[in-house]
Amino acid sequence: MPVSLRPARLEDAPALGRMGAALVRLHHAYDSRRFMTPEEDLESGYRWWLSRELKRQGAVVLVAERDGAVVGYVYATVEGKDWNALLDAHGQLHDIWVDEPARGAGVGALLAEELLRRMRARGVPRVLLMTATRNEAAQRLFTRLGWRNTMVEMTRELDDSEQE
Repeated sequence: MPVSLRPARLEDAPALGRMGAALVRLHHAYDSRRFMTPEEDLESGYRWWLSRELKRQGAVVLVAERDGAVVGYVYATVEGKDWNALLDAHGQLHDIWVDEPARGAGVGALLAEELLRRMRARGVPRVLLMTATRNEAAQRLFTRLGWRNTMVEMTRELDDSEQE
């Protein structure tokens, strides 16, 4: 079935909340000490967050739709110079999610490429992202699409009894 891409709308908020919550749960399962602890109602939190971002000038939220249903999304922001991170102006890809039944059909690549097209049209010179160390499928996708490794995030818990 064909997939269409479009900017997210407020009526997509329930689907965005559902998918964002799934993303939080996945990352928490990867490393429960590094990633946000799942709350009782992650869906509402993520629905609120992305609905707010839809209205923000520097944010881009796109959805992939198949047969009238939202099956994936990508969320990124346009960022200025960041002295702390040693970055010139750039885009930051924060989230990309494709529902399980739609995976393997190139939906993630379509979302990422459309995001890059829109960032380029805004004059953004580069787009950065972070991916969980254990998310090898995402790393393969991003490498295939031209991203390269530039930094390694490291985390240390301050309670030494928590060290592995």
